[in-house]
Amino acid sequence: MFRVLRDLARFRILYIFVVMEIGSRRILHCNVTARPTADWTMQQLRDAIPSDPPYRFLLHDRHATFSSELDTAVAAFRVQALKTPVRTPQANAFCERLIGTIRRECLDFLIPLNERHLRAILREWVSHYNQGRPHSRLGPGIPDRGTAPPWRKHRHRLEATERVISTAILGGLHHEYGLERTAV
Repeated sequence: MFRVLRDLARFRILYIFVVMEIGSRRILHCNVTARPTADWTMQQLRDAIPSDPPYRFLLHDRHATFSSELDTAVAAFRVQALKTPVRTPQANAFCERLIGTIRRECLDFLIPLNERHLRAILREWVSHYNQGRPHSRLGPGIPDRGTAPPWRKHRHRLEATERVISTAILGGLHHEYGLERTAV
């Protein structure tokens, strides 16, 4: 799905292309361009969809770059392309929510200077989204970890040999927390 963002340093329009797996809420691919074309979009889909995909459907909006040739090429992956109805963002609610999350958690607080800078910001944020950020739909789960934290006798107390560590994301805009073993 494409979303428009204004490059505030040069007042250009940049397009963000995102591919998300709905079941796990994992972002499979994300890229940025100033001039999206059908060929560029097809290359992004080739990068995102594996050669033997476990997916049955590709849901996309009616942006001009999603041409009928692109739908035919996607069919070669044995994936059926589904277009959302005209002027109904609710039909692609998963991607709409993801774009809102990207805006609220990342782009509302940072000013991308150019296309490369925006790509670097998104790369770091997508890594955080997939590996460190809990998703309410998945319970206490995180998409790439897939498992719950280990069982503890006292859930809300640290063991004597543990301490909490913090990792800054996007220069401190977000943080990921974990436990580290210490010497006794």
